[in-house]
Amino acid sequence: MKIGLLSDTHNYLDPRIAEYFSGCDEIWHAGDFGSIGIAEELQKVAPVYGVYGNIDGDDIRKEYPLHQRFNREGINVWMTHIGGLPGRYCLPIKDEIENNPPDLFICGHSHILKIARDQSLNKMLYVNPGAAGKHGFHLYRTVVRFEITFGQVKNMEVINMGKVGEK
Repeated sequence: MKIGLLSDTHNYLDPRIAEYFSGCDEIWHAGDFGSIGIAEELQKVAPVYGVYGNIDGDDIRKEYPLHQRFNREGINVWMTHIGGLPGRYCLPIKDEIENNPPDLFICGHSHILKIARDQSLNKMLYVNPGAAGKHGFHLYRTVVRFEITFGQVKNMEVINMGKVGEK
């Protein structure tokens, strides 16, 4: 199963994302879509699973929950927008993540790309795809592609879409 992952589009969808995510079985959006139009454009490429972020209005919140916890190909996934960092998870999720960690934890919000194993939580894979949009303090716009096969996350690929402000 091929997954395209992004976050923090803030109502901007780089037209190259459709090309980068073509061939993906699903697209996962870790919040701050900006508008339902972003989700609708992504749906043209592949089914979208997402969570709402702190800037998202009722249009997104009616379609996407605060948390998504699901299984794909033997991997337990938890996606939320505001998650914190390995070892410093946000208080609203800290107890749950420590007592019932997923195999793969995905969040956005910080606009900082980070992919790491949390050794203290049974080697849980933490992924923040950075920000794909133009709003925020990040320097580069990033998205991530990967595969889930037989209970393993493989071929994690970061796609640098250029500096904020570049086309």
